Amino acid sequence: MHDKALVVFSGGQDSSTCLFWALKKFKEVHTITFTYGQKHVNETEAARKIAEIAGTDFHLVDISGIAAIGRNSLTDSSIEMDQEKPETGCPNTFVPGRNLFFLSIAAVYARELRIHDLVTGVSQTDFSGYPDCRDAFIRSLNVTLDLAMEEQFVIHTPLMWLDKARTWALADRLGVFDIIRNETLTCYNGVSGDGCGHCPACHLRNEGLEKYLSSKE
Repeated sequence: MHDKALVVFSGGQDSSTCLFWALKKFKEVHTITFTYGQKHVNETEAARKIAEIAGTDFHLVDISGIAAIGRNSLTDSSIEMDQEKPETGCPNTFVPGRNLFFLSIAAVYARELRIHDLVTGVSQTDFSGYPDCRDAFIRSLNVTLDLAMEEQFVIHTPLMWLDKARTWALADRLGVFDIIRNETLTCYNGVSGDGCGHCPACHLRNEGLEKYLSSKE
């Protein structure tokens, strides 16, 4: 078993599953959560509650300045949210630089805690078309962070090659299916649990859930 890990933690399905995955892999697990001007800021309270359930610390960082430099429908209420992934380009739910900022700041915090293992819930298998969820980006950033800080970080992406149904299966194997289903907040409209049912995040989450539950019948 490895020593310590830091989980980039939003309180949503994916990062919460990764938190419990990390608790099985590492002796000591820390979390870092961000406010970035998101409309569904109550996800941070979901994250706080889940961290308490998991028995980990909860470190909240405000980087809301990124909402002022890149327009998107998650931080700007005047933009109508894309309901489908466009044929070209990114959906307007893409927050430019979000994972770049999250992981870079997480690495700085991890360095202070003498942690070299970072965990994030990104996936390019079943995702919303965000370029910063791709494996190539994570590998590139890992090298950059090592060079920037003269460290040897490892960015773990347990969900990178899992679709949402298999992510639900992982939560079930970890014994936290009910926590993930009822306590997490994935919905872009800020509704916890099964969510609003209409936004792109809810469609993805609920389709995966239905597929997983059907496979168990």
